[in-house]
Amino acid sequence: MTQYETAVARYFEAWNATGPEARAKAIAAAWIEDGGYTDPLAEARGHEQLAAVIAGAREQFPGHEFRLTGAVDGHHDMARFCWELVSTADGSAPVAATDVITLAEDGRIRSVLGFLDRVPTTG
Repeated sequence: MTQYETAVARYFEAWNATGPEARAKAIAAAWIEDGGYTDPLAEARGHEQLAAVIAGAREQFPGHEFRLTGAVDGHHDMARFCWELVSTADGSAPVAATDVITLAEDGRIRSVLGFLDRVPTTG
């Protein structure tokens, strides 16, 4: 597994962690202490804010998992990958995105820039 694939696997462990303790441990393994996350709907810096953003997404989409779609593409200290938020009940995927991460020297994430490719419509 490349350093990029390892970082992305840790990223998904954090997003899919259940419960505050497991989430905090996974975030610490995935992100540096002042690591960040930015997408059109959220911005967070540091482990506590990251935990709050992830917990909010998990509450908004109970019974869903974040899953990698396709390969991780990386060079230098950056990687990009696509993912979907998939219902474990019926396999539907209401959210899809492309993320670009920057890695710190220790292989953990310094920053995430997320681009939402598909989001649920409200009716």
